[in-house]
Parts: sequence; structure tokens; C-alpha cells
Amino acid sequence: MNSPTVIAGRLIGYARVSTADQNEQLQVDALQAAGVRRRDIFVDHGVSGARSSRPQLDAMLLNLEAGDVVVVWKLDRLGRSSGNTIMLVDDLAHRGVHIRTLDGLDSTTTTGRAMLGMLAVFAEMERSFMQERTKAGLAAARAEGRKGGRPPKLDEVGVRQARQLIVEGHSMADTAKRMHVSRATLYRALGQ
Repeated sequence: MNSPTVIAGRLIGYARVSTADQNEQLQVDALQAAGVRRRDIFVDHGVSGARSSRPQLDAMLLNLEAGDVVVVWKLDRLGRSSGNTIMLVDDLAHRGVHIRTLDGLDSTTTTGRAMLGMLAVFAEMERSFMQERTKAGLAAARAEGRKGGRPPKLDEVGVRQARQLIVEGHSMADTAKRMHVSRATLYRALGQ
């Protein structure tokens, strides 16, 4: 049996059109026909789905509570990149927020939960692939002699100058001030 779970939360709609020439009214009308109140529909107009941060999507995400149901025309309205969309859906599921698309995916049903479970597996794979690519990139950079992160505030010359000031009797606070760094930075640099 594939009966929906009883939902105590709100129906929250999200619509998106990519270009200024497109009209979101078809999506908004369909969301209202599905029971979403107009005041609970967030619309990004002329914003690409490839962007992970979109003003109205961000506002909707901040507004969601466990038990709410996000209703969209199609799953691709949440994002054009499958990796981004999958991770967003997975995040919503972990927050206790359901997803319903007007073309049939509904996480309040057994079948819908199974489909989202498969999407969660793909999200985990995507995260794992991203970590592997990041590690491989860092290893390649290290092999080429490049280091990640911010450059140190004190290079080797600066560390030698700081040591000389301390040998001459300057306090750590005074030395840090003269070198234009914090005392914590100075301690770290001298400890290396």
C-alpha cells in the first residue's frame, strides 16, 4: 500500500524560471491548485538553477520546519545540477522536511521515500567523490610545491627578525606590535 503519511506541517511552494523572458505563473498556478497558499510560494525569477544560492530559495530554506512539505513543479526547479539538487533534497530529508513534485514524487508515500532514499545514496556518493577530488587536487598541488591556505603572516625573514628582537630584550607583546602581527601569530611562528 502506498498511502501518504499524515502531514502536520505546512505546504511550502517553490517556483523558479531561469530567464527574465520566462513567466513563472504556470508554476504558481499549479502550486496553488495543489493546495499551496499564495503567501507560502517562493519564486526566483530570472535566476539560474545552476547557482546553489538563490534569494527566494534561501528565504524558503530558512522558513522551513520539520513536518513541512516543499512542493515544486518538478525536482529540477530546485536546481539544474543533479549533485546540488540531490544534496539539497538529502539535507531537507535530514531536517524532517518532505518533498512533493507535481509530476509524482512524494516523500510522504512509501514509494516516494524509497526514491528519496536512492537519491540520498547518490548524494553520499557525490560527497565522497568531491572529497576524493579535493584530496587528489591538494596532493597534486603539494607535489608541485604549492601549499594551500593563506600565506603565513611572518615568512622566514620575519621570524628571524622577531627572534632577534626577543634576544635584544623586547617583550613578546612589543615584538608582535613591531612585526604587525598578533601575539598568537608570533607564538605560532616562533614555535615552528
